[in-house]
Amino acid sequence: MASTCTLLFAFTMMLTIMGEPAVAVFRPSRWALAHATFYGDETASATMGGACGYGNLFQNGYGTDTAALSSTLFNNGYACGTCYQIKCYQSSACYKNVAFTTVTATNLCPPNWSQPSDNGGWCNPPRVHFDMAKPAFMKIAQWKAGIVPVLYRRVPCQRKGGLRFSFQGNGYWLLVYVMNVGGGGDIANMWVKGSRTGWIRMSHNWGASYQAFATLGGQSLSFRITSYTTRETIIAWNVAPSNWNVGLTYSTTLNFR
Repeated sequence: MASTCTLLFAFTMMLTIMGEPAVAVFRPSRWALAHATFYGDETASATMGGACGYGNLFQNGYGTDTAALSSTLFNNGYACGTCYQIKCYQSSACYKNVAFTTVTATNLCPPNWSQPSDNGGWCNPPRVHFDMAKPAFMKIAQWKAGIVPVLYRRVPCQRKGGLRFSFQGNGYWLLVYVMNVGGGGDIANMWVKGSRTGWIRMSHNWGASYQAFATLGGQSLSFRITSYTTRETIIAWNVAPSNWNVGLTYSTTLNFR
């Protein structure tokens, strides 16, 4: 039975989804211990932008339920877009009537080697740490505590609508930020196809961005995206029309789940 389940899982992960809803479903991980702080104020203005490149988090659907991850979790940007349930744990600052809150990883909390890891250098490796937007932190604990122990787990990202692709670059270089990713929330690999080209593998730039050094102007663009966590692949055909331009965001109805 175990070997059958393993083969079924492997088969499911190898499926390529072409214009259909995702088959594999990302499942929550086990609860683990960490700590959480917050940055910015109640407006969460300090969280805009960030290392993942999501820009205005309000306009792009992430709001204030976000967190910066320590580098141990950030995984060189491959963890951008991942979702976590976080609950305050064994602290007098915890709100007793709150089970947990859910946040999306949108930023990096960098190490601070000038301070000890247990006194200010909260994001120093190998610590697992969440530096939350203040409104998100205030859902689980009294903000005056500053730092609280938490339990956390990865959970599926529940997104409205499909994947979104924000274009930057120029006539010879296309830089694409992938947003609103459901399921595992993360991206491992990405390809672009012009209406007059084959599939071109894109390289990971940083955060949630992928780049292709190619001349793609005047062509409709399709994308093939592979999830980092599940290795499932989605192909989104003709996402951008032939008159696409940088500075614009294009959407599809497809998403991971």
